[in-house]
Amino acid sequence: MLAYYSVAAPQEFWTDHWGRHSVEELLAIARRSPLTGLITQALPDDGVILEAGCGLGQYVLLLRERGWRVAGVDWSLEALAACRRAAPAPLALMELRGLAIADGALSGYISLGVIEHDPDGPDALLVEAHRVLAPGGVLVVSVPYVNGVRRLAAGWIRRRNREIARRGGAFYQSAFSRAELAAALDRCGFSVRAAHPYDPARILRQALRPLIPRGRRDASAAAGDASPAGASRRRRPLITLAKRLLYTEPALRLLGHMLLVVARKT
Repeated sequence: MLAYYSVAAPQEFWTDHWGRHSVEELLAIARRSPLTGLITQALPDDGVILEAGCGLGQYVLLLRERGWRVAGVDWSLEALAACRRAAPAPLALMELRGLAIADGALSGYISLGVIEHDPDGPDALLVEAHRVLAPGGVLVVSVPYVNGVRRLAAGWIRRRNREIARRGGAFYQSAFSRAELAAALDRCGFSVRAAHPYDPARILRQALRPLIPRGRRDASAAAGDASPAGASRRRRPLITLAKRLLYTEPALRLLGHMLLVVARKT
């Protein structure tokens, strides 16, 4: 695993984080994201599904639109309230290590980008997920991925984060290889069925951002939808080709920012 140190992640941090986004914005992204297809292919057709650490609840709303019985829990009251203002949904304020849910009550459990933030590791959250899932229940969980680029840069990443920790930084998250996440799931009573890296463009965006002058970035953002329709149409085939290349298996293993794993309670 690779440990990252930065701003701590208490309730106030997540309240501020979600305050920078809107439910409508994230719901629109979820509707077109390749991640959504990976999630919906994995979920059982019936029973109650929980999204643990749902944030603004875009996947709770999207999955309910598509016919699943989904509820969401989070520890940010402000994020849950924003979701409730956008659309009615069953939401609750809960600590994910101790869910107020009966044993075996769920057919599915979704947790996207959550378990990596526990400084003690993912096991406590996964054990609780195991408790509330029925036998054979489906777990869909994602974490930051130790992809090819991060493997090559692992020495530098560790040195940099040790220095941040020495300067008073707090633990922020861990990144996992496939084997590390599979081992954690096995320890906690799950059998892995599939693993999918996703979001390969993020590392490229982060790498290229310092190379683009700030003024040009701002001008490009300001142009936004105002660019000529013809120019937009000419760029579309290139964008489509780039997306296809980024979502090939070699590119995902090299660049995928996150890793989604589908598992079953054994």
